[in-house]
Formats: sequence, C-alpha cells, structure tokens
Amino acid sequence: MEKEVFISPFLDTRRKLKTNKFPLKIRVFTRYPRKQKLYPTKFEFTEKEFNSVWNTIKPTNEVKPTRAEIQSLLDKADEKADQLTPFTFEAFDRLFYQRAGEPENIFYQYDQVISRLSENKQIGTASNYSLSKRSILKFLQYKTGSDQEPEKLLFREVTPQWLNRYEAFMTGKGKSPTTISMYLRALRTLFNAAISEGTIQQDLYPFGRRKYEIPNHKAVKKALDQQQLKQLYNATPANPEQVKAKDYFFFLFNTAGMNVKDMARIKYENLKGDTLTYTREKTKRTAKANLKQVIVYLNPFALEFIERHGNPDRQPQNYIFDIYTPGMTEAEQFRISHNFTRFINQHLKELAKANGLPEEISTYWSRHSFATNAIRNGASLELVSQALNHSDTGTTMNYFAGFEPVTMKDLTANLMNFLTPPQNEDTGNK
Repeated sequence: MEKEVFISPFLDTRRKLKTNKFPLKIRVFTRYPRKQKLYPTKFEFTEKEFNSVWNTIKPTNEVKPTRAEIQSLLDKADEKADQLTPFTFEAFDRLFYQRAGEPENIFYQYDQVISRLSENKQIGTASNYSLSKRSILKFLQYKTGSDQEPEKLLFREVTPQWLNRYEAFMTGKGKSPTTISMYLRALRTLFNAAISEGTIQQDLYPFGRRKYEIPNHKAVKKALDQQQLKQLYNATPANPEQVKAKDYFFFLFNTAGMNVKDMARIKYENLKGDTLTYTREKTKRTAKANLKQVIVYLNPFALEFIERHGNPDRQPQNYIFDIYTPGMTEAEQFRISHNFTRFINQHLKELAKANGLPEEISTYWSRHSFATNAIRNGASLELVSQALNHSDTGTTMNYFAGFEPVTMKDLTANLMNFLTPPQNEDTGNK
C-alpha cells in the first residue's frame, strides 16, 4: 500500500534564535490532501551542526546520542501516524503530544475538549466543560481536605458510588438539579469518547440503569399566558433599566423568541422592509448539512422597537443594535451577550416581582411564551415549529406550556352532545 504520511526532521532556517541557531522541527506531510505541519522539538542547531548530527553517513560518537533522540522522536511520530485510519492532523496532535498515562486522566481529556471547542469558537460549550471540570476539582478537594488542586483523576476511579457522592456534594452546595445534570452530561461524554477511542473498556462505564443515572428533571414550562403578558406590558417600570429590560423582552417575544446572541449579531443587511432573515448561531454547527434561515415578519411593535433602539447608521454591515462592536473576538462576543442577557434578566425579574408575576422570568421565557400563545391562538404545531427553526415538532412541544384550563373544560363539556338533537331538527310531524 502506498505510504500517505511522511515524517522527517526539518531545520527551520526561516528565523534565527537568540542563540544564533535554528529550531529543529518534526515535519509531517500528507500526500492527500497535500498538506504539511511542523511540530516543535527541544533541539536547536546551526546548519553545520545539523549536518554533522543528521546528514552525515558516519556520525561521530559525540553526536550519536543526539541523533538517537531525534530518531526516537521520528519513530514515535511514525507510530502515532500509523495508528490513525484515516489520518487527521487533529487526531495526530492529541496522540503525539500526550504523555504516558495521560489519556486515562479525566482532567487531561477535559483540557483536550475545552481546547478543541475554543479553537472551533464554541465558547459557550467550552465554558460548560470548564465549569464541569472545576466542580469536580472542588469535590476532590473536599474529599481529601486539601487546598491543592489534584492533577489526575483516572476513569476507573469514577464509579456509580463516586457519582452519587458527587451529586450529594453539589446538592449540598446549593446547585440546582439542572446544573448538576449539565456538568455530569459533560463527564459522560468524556467516558463515551474514551470508550470509542479504545482508551478504556466498556465495563468501566458507570452510567445507566442499575448503575448511576443522571438526574433528568422534567423541564418547567416557562411561558406567560395572555393575561400575564398584558400585565407585564402594562406594568410601570421603576427605572430606565426596567424600561429597557421590558422593551427587549417584548422584542424577543415578537420575533418568534429570538435569543440574545442572535439578536446581537443581526445586521441591517438581514433586514429587508418588514422581514428579518438570519441563521441561528446554535444551528451553524449542529445542522451544517441542513442549514435553514429563520425568516421573521416584523409586526408594528418590532419595527417601532428597531426605530427606537437601532443604530441610526443603517449601513448594511452595521449591527442593528449597539451590543457588539466590529472586530470583537468570539470570546468577547460570548462575554458581552452573556452580560447583556444577565442585565435584562436582573431588571426583568425586579419588574415581574413588583407586579405579582413569576420571579423566575428571563429572556428565555419569551421563546416559550411565543410558542405557547401562538398554539393557543390557533397556530398549527408545524407552523410554530417552523417559526422556531426546530428540526421536528417534538422539540416544539417541549416549549408548549399546554392549553389553558378553560380550553380543556370546553373540550370535555361537549363530548356528549350527540345525545341532544339539534334545536332545528325536523321531526317529520307537520
């Protein structure tokens, strides 16, 4: 079989070090596609030194140990490349740089995933893995009574009993079942990946029936009914911050439950008359093969909101709202949208509390409220699913808070109507 990956030493003469020498790198080259990547080593040489160490047929005894070290690195790179079918540089990076025993270390696996997610600009998901890792570190410190963070946690140490104790610890710290579940799902993903890659055996898997089951609390329906929406809309804010929070909540509600991150990203090029077209940031990675644009037909409230809060400079490349600024990194955008969401939620909760509305309200309730009220007003499940950009109606049902009691009462009240003849029925007696 024709060789596809070639490994060789490469003296990088493009830049000279302070020692007046050049760094030696490991060159990895693939035939299909034609691509190469250079990997750093600890070695540095002048061109003459490198020739005497590597390019001479008979190296001197003085340089033989150095040559053997370089050859050992090349052999290791060859071995790792041969393990990969198909070969990818991403997988090679993980294998080449890991030290003995590292793959069995859960913290090493956390760091690898966090790094990949960050490089892929999935800042929110990377943050979730970081928080999951941090919570486990705190649990281990609690268990050992040590102030030092542990550097290692092996997969085989995490048993169903260990997971039960972790859950009890997190509950004692006041963490919600949703938070605990979120952190444990990240850990479970690491286990699944380690099994898939052959790092650990299936029998070490601690999750599932008769083992440890991650808490799966049914999501609370987060929707305001029509009366509550009217009450919130007519509520008198106590300060400018509450005015802003209320305005943004109703804009999100009127744009089919758009989330704050997507709202912050939309530009005037997405706006054509009374139509707003954009791609949800969440689906750009989860549904690459079937990306669908969200089309929102703006009602008078939404159009008037843009007039009041939008950037007066309507150049196509300008953001509509003054949340992001040009040139922000993905991490900066994540931080800004997170802080803006927190600002809205804080002042929205204060306004709701003062007016006898659910204090748990947040920007996310706008999406649930849109879905619930649209269906209650007669919209089909399929239509609402399309408006929410869901891939199936089953997901949409998770947003629906159910029909109001009066509707359910009407449903059953008339079931026996077939026993009562219509008032204008012709009995045949003339």
